[in-house]
Amino acid sequence: MTTPQQPHPLLAPPGADSPGGAPICSAKGCRETAVWVLAWNNPKLHTPDRRKTWLACEEHREHLSQFLGVRGFLKDVVPLSDWEG
Repeated sequence: MTTPQQPHPLLAPPGADSPGGAPICSAKGCRETAVWVLAWNNPKLHTPDRRKTWLACEEHREHLSQFLGVRGFLKDVVPLSDWEG
């Protein structure tokens, strides 16, 4: 039997939206509107073409990018308005 994975403490639940329906930042506790998409994958788990996404507000873009970058997971950072997922 497998144990369900706990979400990373920096992240809000995936797909979390603000009450108005706008996408919100993935940083834990942040309720700001997301304006950036951080595309990433874990090469130990995902095929090279697979992209997972975190959303970021202006304040948390750099922090979340660094978190993914030091692990070698970050693939791209693009404005949410330009994202074609």
